[in-house]
Amino acid sequence: MTHEPLLHVKNVKKHFHLSKGKTLKALDGVSFQLKQGETFGLVGESGCGKSTLGKVLMRLYDPTEGEVIYEGKSLHHLSKGEEFDFNRRIQMVFQDPYSSLNPRLSVKDIILEPMEIHDLYGSQKKRIERVKDLLESVGLSYDFASRYPHEFSGGQRQRIGIARALALAPKCIVADEPISALDVSVQAQVVNLLKQLQKEEGLTYLFIAHDLSMVKYISDRIGVMYLGHLVEMTSSDALYETPLHPYTQALLSAIPIPDPDIEDRRKRFILKGEIPSPLNPPSGCVFRTRCPAAMDVCAERKPTLQEVDEGHEVACHLYAGK
Repeated sequence: MTHEPLLHVKNVKKHFHLSKGKTLKALDGVSFQLKQGETFGLVGESGCGKSTLGKVLMRLYDPTEGEVIYEGKSLHHLSKGEEFDFNRRIQMVFQDPYSSLNPRLSVKDIILEPMEIHDLYGSQKKRIERVKDLLESVGLSYDFASRYPHEFSGGQRQRIGIARALALAPKCIVADEPISALDVSVQAQVVNLLKQLQKEEGLTYLFIAHDLSMVKYISDRIGVMYLGHLVEMTSSDALYETPLHPYTQALLSAIPIPDPDIEDRRKRFILKGEIPSPLNPPSGCVFRTRCPAAMDVCAERKPTLQEVDEGHEVACHLYAGK
């Protein structure tokens, strides 16, 4: 893994303008870097903006403000040719394997289609060979190639979706909650497959999820999102060993520990109230209405990400000046 950023997200905002002059602030100033060959996990409760960010990176949404830099180029000022080339370099694995595959295409055609659009691998014979290799790489036999999506289980469909994402030999994959729709017994298999493929292909992942234990297993670094903001960002080990933000502490305390003695003794961080609406977020720190450590300054000023320890950034007034 190199230290050069493959992708740089700079102060990205995504606001949706609704009827009656209302604005939904799905993302409100998100910044981070994704290094070549690493897995960056993005976690947070439903509605915090994780999937919206993934769609901005895929250019499915244009940001309201800010920009995304990929290999030194802004994704929002590309020529037609550069756009076409970019679509090869970043691919997405979608959350729902039941709706992300075309039910009218066979598995072979699902994987062939992106290769034909981009005119890769020269001949149809070589493309078929590539389909065979891809299916084998995700643990499926080429005997399945003539079947249709409805003939497979959820875990098998997600493997097909991963094979389709790999068809264009991308450098980066945005995995938008790729295991949340799967049975628990299948989730570990898919995550282990992603780790194996990363090692073999040198892939870079943005792994979006809400299962913190699974994110720890696959991620090198983790960013914690709350109501459109990154509130903490550090290495996977540091986040679990020394969580700094009260929201991160609350998320981690909700993970059950399989040792009843430790489980009974450990301190719980129980959040009160509901997540505020992104249509009307709180002033200052967006977490202050649920934070047990909220101070007067939290209502007055929005905290920004600052490095408290090496590589450990947190957006919280509790650590101001440290």
